[in-house]
Amino acid sequence: MHTASHSFGKASFELLSSMRFAISLLSILAVASIVGTVLKQAEPYSNYLIQFGPFWFEVYKKLGLYDVYHAGWFLVILTFLVVSTSVCIWRNAPNFVREMRTFREHVSEQSLAAFKHKHERATSESPEALAASAQRYLESRRYRVKTLQREDGVLLAAKAGSWNRLGYLLAHSAIVMICIGGLIDGNLVFKAQQLLGLKKIETRDIPQSQVPAISRLTPANLSFRGSVQIPEGSSADIAFLNVADGYLVQDLPFTVALKEFRIEHYSNGQPKSFESDVEIFDHAGNKLREATIAVNHPLIHDGIAIYQASFADGGTRLQLRGWNLFAPTAESFPVQGTVYQNATLASDGGNYTLEFVDFRPFNIENLGGETTTPRDTMSVLGGSPVADDTGLHNVGPSFQYKVRDARGQAREYSNYMLPLELDGRWYLMSGVRESPNEAFRYLRMPLDPEGKIETFMRLRGALLDPAQHPAITAAFARQALPQEAWGTEIEDKLKLSATQVLGLFAQGGFQSLGSFIESRVPEAEREKAAGTYLRILELAAFEALKISNRQNGLAAPQADEAAGWLVRDTLNSMSDIFVYGAPVYLQLMQYDEVKASGLQLTRSPGKNIVYLGSLLLTLGVFFMLYVRERRVWLRIKPGHALLAMSSAKHTIDFETEFAEHARALDALAK
Repeated sequence: MHTASHSFGKASFELLSSMRFAISLLSILAVASIVGTVLKQAEPYSNYLIQFGPFWFEVYKKLGLYDVYHAGWFLVILTFLVVSTSVCIWRNAPNFVREMRTFREHVSEQSLAAFKHKHERATSESPEALAASAQRYLESRRYRVKTLQREDGVLLAAKAGSWNRLGYLLAHSAIVMICIGGLIDGNLVFKAQQLLGLKKIETRDIPQSQVPAISRLTPANLSFRGSVQIPEGSSADIAFLNVADGYLVQDLPFTVALKEFRIEHYSNGQPKSFESDVEIFDHAGNKLREATIAVNHPLIHDGIAIYQASFADGGTRLQLRGWNLFAPTAESFPVQGTVYQNATLASDGGNYTLEFVDFRPFNIENLGGETTTPRDTMSVLGGSPVADDTGLHNVGPSFQYKVRDARGQAREYSNYMLPLELDGRWYLMSGVRESPNEAFRYLRMPLDPEGKIETFMRLRGALLDPAQHPAITAAFARQALPQEAWGTEIEDKLKLSATQVLGLFAQGGFQSLGSFIESRVPEAEREKAAGTYLRILELAAFEALKISNRQNGLAAPQADEAAGWLVRDTLNSMSDIFVYGAPVYLQLMQYDEVKASGLQLTRSPGKNIVYLGSLLLTLGVFFMLYVRERRVWLRIKPGHALLAMSSAKHTIDFETEFAEHARALDALAK
């Protein structure tokens, strides 16, 4: 039993101290580091789920690839590598030191004669005189020489480049230091507390002040990397650490206050640089210092580095105008909103919650040519308003919000403040999507020649109002028929058809018309029927525009191309409203921007150890690659001299140096 235990211990020691084991561990860490470099780390799990899908998300989650450097298996490998390399150093360091100090003066003449690199020479010089001359020569070549008397002559043992072996010690020590630095910054304390049930990851979306102590880390935490967004004029004394599918709150030993955030842009509106003016206070409210933080210019205070990482909205106040998309009137109503806050919207279909998500003062779009063509047939919401091939332009502010119904279902919207010109016509754009991984689809609301949306809203209201349909169809019929047909059965039939078309369109847009045609018209005649219905709809809509203008004391529209496109675009937009998913359109009128600075706060005591280890590793590699250990022996007997030389690496330089020593011996021996 004792023998088995001894054998197991010896085998374990041999394994830990073997170079193969250490190289295997290093290889695994290298592959893991590649993954940690390619795959963005410590992102919210929802981002990875969208990117990889449910199956691979779970696979990568179990492998710990979303936070490789803090994964348990990674830290275990680091620990084993520290132990393995330390044992290797402990085992081999005495031999390395011994080899560095020894001259190997006990080598025999028979051994020297067996060397590949040897040179013999007859000499008339006495052994003592030749030894003295040879010693002076070797010392001039920066060799350390030891002279030993032998019964039949003299032995010179010389060495140079013994520091080469120091490279092995430095390199191995560097690996230990780098791994220890990684372990220190690897959240080991939190992982131990988590295993013991003393700490727990918070997954609820609650204010940080309500996060319980079990999900908070004290200011004495050894290492952390967190982030926080601070609006202008506000402060923070915590940072958030993304961990797995939740977060932890890291309490800071000080308070960071943001005085001002500045951002510069290029001429096309893209960010050029951004920086934050901050003040640091202790928890008693005493000001400790102030500084400006910019990208690549962090502030280091109390061992914590504060980096300028990003920027975001800090709670911009929005003044909006709401338009009821399904009301037969064209009256708007005021709406006040603040980014990151909610508001309630009451409508005939029930109450909705408006969740204001973001505000962007700049939007860079490519407006050279449209990716989707304007539609003059039955349509649904179209694609992106941007182009695919020419220059970038700033199209002005936009804001994003969600409309959540009583069942908790929500759609996200992105509305531009300024109109966009597409194919020579101007539109207000509102994007909509059902989930964050989808692209926005855009509702285009046309503007009149004066750049206003009111004409679209009036025409929309008239077409949706059944009470106005008789007047619209009557005006349409009189306009479409010659005067002699007025008051006849033909006029009645045309008015009936127009009323039917308007009614169907008011119920569901082009989709309702399409469904009616598919159910009532034979397949061979559907294309012709669709063309007829669309023509009736366009002409009736133009008459509705005339009536709407007259009712509002405006001049009648001209029967020109601009009016024709306004009518067609209005019909397209009205049809899209039925799949828009919100009862109102929110138009941004004014805003009071509040900017927020995204700061990353890092305490990394292991960093300096890693830096020192990296320096030692560089020195170790330098010693191993550029310091060549060479040993020379000169055995001198009366009338005979034997030169031998060895090196761990037989390079061209070594061959050249041996030849020089041989020539020097020939010159000294005479």
